[in-house]
Amino acid sequence: MSLLNTVIPEEATGKVGELYRTFQDTIGFIPNAFSAMSVSPEILEQHWAYIGYYLNHPTLSPRLTAMIRLLVSQQAQCDYCINLNTALLIKEAGLTPEQITAMKADPAAAPVDEKEKALLLFVLKGTADPHGITEADIQPLRELGYSDSDIHDALNHGARQVGLDIMLNAFKVENDF
Repeated sequence: MSLLNTVIPEEATGKVGELYRTFQDTIGFIPNAFSAMSVSPEILEQHWAYIGYYLNHPTLSPRLTAMIRLLVSQQAQCDYCINLNTALLIKEAGLTPEQITAMKADPAAAPVDEKEKALLLFVLKGTADPHGITEADIQPLRELGYSDSDIHDALNHGARQVGLDIMLNAFKVENDF
């Protein structure tokens, strides 16, 4: 499942046991990515809070955030997160496999409105070339109605995804999607 010795659900106690029960109750299972974080209960707890923040974000839709994770993970070559977010976009957002294939080949083909597409493309640019971001990238997002907080949160989501992709790839977390 991982290069690290993780806590299996049957042996989970304390904070990890509580979190595993929450995952089971909320999403119906314990993803291998979460199990991989069980070696650090504080990080696992922080990650769950982080996920909750974005699932309930006041302006960034779950569809958009899943697209951000999918396309950033494609850049990072993280099969785990590519598969997970593909499954979420099909199951939860109603995208077709053909739409996802088209979006992966050309992110500008993402099936979202122009406002969300602009933010998605900004995040992809920011995660691929952070030094290339200028005011000329941000001002159009403001003109579309995004606040600086929205812009920050979207890029933060993409940047944190890069970090998660690195961790999952490095520790060889087994795909469960």
